[in-house]
Amino acid sequence: MDLKEMRKLLIDNKYKITKQREILFTILDKNQGNHLSPEELHLLANKVDKDLGIATVYRTLVIFDKLNIVHKLDFDDNRYRYEIIRDDDSHQHHHLLCKKCGKIIEVKEDYLENLENLIETKYKFKITNHDLKFYGVCSDCYVSDEKK
Repeated sequence: MDLKEMRKLLIDNKYKITKQREILFTILDKNQGNHLSPEELHLLANKVDKDLGIATVYRTLVIFDKLNIVHKLDFDDNRYRYEIIRDDDSHQHHHLLCKKCGKIIEVKEDYLENLENLIETKYKFKITNHDLKFYGVCSDCYVSDEKK
């Protein structure tokens, strides 16, 4: 999704196009893969518009989530993170979460396609998305531990 598509989606759903929404979308777009929290997004937005408040960030993220502009991610660290849904995102990608350093690694491949097909056939259940997180130790932390 690009800025033009986001504008159209807002208009089609009776939302106003505001400078603040465009700023927040652009920041999320430029930080794809960084999984920004509302607080991080607010800090970056304040570099562009110092008057853009945290409440505006939260309200905008609720709208973006409702309109499927963003994925709302929960990495079990007591704060949500967000990233823009790309046109080629038929499913939300998966994540590897390092329990030592907190690094988040994206897994773009969808290895669960066969399992989804099996579930859909067996249970007559149409899967629209899934969420999968793996917890462990990243290669940097693993190598560091091995050297000790």
